[in-house]
Amino acid sequence: MKRLSLLFLLLLVTCSAWAAEAPGKAAVASAHPAATVAGLETLSAGGNAFDAAVAISAALAVAEPYASGLGGGGFFLLRQAGEPPTYRFIDARERAPLAARADLYRRGGKPDPRLSLDGPLAAAIPGLPAGLVHLASRYGRLPLADSLTPAIRLARDGVSVDRIYRERALGRLAALRDDAESARLFLDQGEVPEQWGLLRQPQLANTLERLARYGSSGFYGGETAEKLVSAVHAGGGIWTLRDLADYQVVERAPLRFALQDGRELISAPPPSAGGVALAQSLAILQQLPWRGAEPVQRSHYVIEALRRAYRDRGLLGDPDFVASPLKQLLNPAYLQGLAKGIDPQRATPSSVLPPAPAWREGQHTTHFVVLDRAGNAVAATLSINLPFGAAFTAPGTGVLLNNEMDDFAADPQGSNAYGLAGSPANTIAGGKRPLSSMSPSFIESAEQFAAFGTPGGSRIPSMVLLAMLDYLDGKPVANWPALSRYHHQYLPDVLQYEPGTFSPAQAQALQGRGYRLEKLERRYGDQQVLLWDKRAARVEPASDPRGIGAAALLPEQAPAAR
Repeated sequence: MKRLSLLFLLLLVTCSAWAAEAPGKAAVASAHPAATVAGLETLSAGGNAFDAAVAISAALAVAEPYASGLGGGGFFLLRQAGEPPTYRFIDARERAPLAARADLYRRGGKPDPRLSLDGPLAAAIPGLPAGLVHLASRYGRLPLADSLTPAIRLARDGVSVDRIYRERALGRLAALRDDAESARLFLDQGEVPEQWGLLRQPQLANTLERLARYGSSGFYGGETAEKLVSAVHAGGGIWTLRDLADYQVVERAPLRFALQDGRELISAPPPSAGGVALAQSLAILQQLPWRGAEPVQRSHYVIEALRRAYRDRGLLGDPDFVASPLKQLLNPAYLQGLAKGIDPQRATPSSVLPPAPAWREGQHTTHFVVLDRAGNAVAATLSINLPFGAAFTAPGTGVLLNNEMDDFAADPQGSNAYGLAGSPANTIAGGKRPLSSMSPSFIESAEQFAAFGTPGGSRIPSMVLLAMLDYLDGKPVANWPALSRYHHQYLPDVLQYEPGTFSPAQAQALQGRGYRLEKLERRYGDQQVLLWDKRAARVEPASDPRGIGAAALLPEQAPAAR
C-alpha cells in the first residue's frame, strides 16, 4: 500500500511538471494579419509550431513582398518541448554566388553603391525556400504542401495593398520602375497602387506549388531554377545553376548566455551579430544599477552598453569562413571590464574606445513568433534587405530577388561609399553568408518563456534589448513592442530616438552628459513578441502598434502530443 501511495505521488508530481511544461494554448504574432491567420489555420489543422512557421513565412512572402520572400532568407530559432527543452537555430541566410569576389562592386577602383542595391548583381542565392523545406521535413507534422496551402491561396486570390506596402513602394519607386517585371507586378501603370487594391501573384503561386510538390528541387532545380538563372544572366547577374543546386541551410548551435535570476538568453549566433550584442548588453547592464535608475540615468546605462556591444560587431562574420571570437567577446572578465569603463555621469565618446569597423545594413525585414499547445516555439526573422529587395523579379516565377549582397563590406581596405569602414571578417567571397543583425531570441526560466524579434537592420539589437528590459522589469506584454525607442551603434557617434521618447528636459540632460542627439522623423521597427507564464498557465502574444500585424490565441485545449 505504501508503495502504491509513493507511486501515485510520483505520478502526480510528474503530471504537475508536464502541466507546467505544456501551455495548452497556442499563439501567433506576425507582421501581417494574413500571415497570422495562416499560422492559426495550420495549428488548427493539427500542425505544430514548426508547421505554422512554414505557413507564416510563406504567407509573409506573399503579403509583404517589400520585407521578405522566396527570393530572400532568414533565421529560425526553435524551441522543442521537453524536459529540458531543446533549442535549435536554422540558418537560411542567403549565400554569395560562387563567382562573387571582394571587388565585385568596385568600378575604377571605387565602390559603386548602385551595383549592390538594384538589379540581379545585388542578389545573393536565396535561402528561405530551403529553410521551409527543412523545417517541414525535420520538425513538422504536416506535409509541406499542407503548410504552403494558405500562401498559395493568398497569391492566387490576392491580398490587399495596405499603407505599409504603399510607403515601401514609394521609397523604391524608381528602382521598381526600372525593372519591367517588378513594375508589372507591384505597381499600377508605373505608380504606387491605391490602398485596398488587390495584389495578385499567380506566377508566385505556381512557384510555391512546385516547391510544395517537389521540395527543394522544385525551387533549386528544374523549371524554377532555369528561369531564375536565365533572368539573372539577362540582367547582368552572375548566378549559375550550380549556385542554386549547392545551397544548403545550416543548423547551428544557438547562442546561449546565462542571465540573473535563473534566466537564460537563447539567441542567434553568427552570421548574426545580434545575439552577441544582446548578450553583451545584458551582461554589462547586470553589473549596473539600471533597474532602479531614473529615466535619464537608465537610458545612459543602456546607451553605453549598446555602444560597447556594437563596437565589437565588426569582429564577426560567417563562421564557415572566419574564426568566431565568441569566447573572447562573452568572457566574464572582458564584459566586467566593459562595464567598469562606463562613467556613470558622462557619455564615452566612441573615438576614445579602441576602433572597430562599422557597416551598412538594410532596415526592412519581417518577424514572427509562434507557440503551440505542447510548448514548441519558433521566433523567425526574414529578409530581402531593402524594401522590395533588388527590385528585380525573374519573369515567369513571381520571385522578387534580394539585395543582401549589400550587407557585405564593399571596401575592406578603406571606407565604403557610405563613409563606413570595411570589416575584413565580412568581405565578399563565393558561397559566404553576409553578416546580419537579425536577432530572433528567447529568454527562458523555470517560471517563464518569452520570445522576441523585430525587423530594423542595424537597430534590431537595440530594439530587442529595450523590449527585453521591459520584460525583465515585469511590464505587461503589450508594452514590450509599444515602448518608445532609442538607438546607439558606436558609429556614427549619435543617439537616435523616436518622436516622444525623451521630454525636452530629458533630451537636454542627455546633451549635458555629452550625447549628440538626432530626433528621427518617424517611429521604426515592427516587433512581435509573446510570453508564456508557466506558473500562471497564461500565454500572451503582442504585435507592434507601429505596423499592421496581428497577435492571436487559439482556444485552450488539452496538451497536444509532442
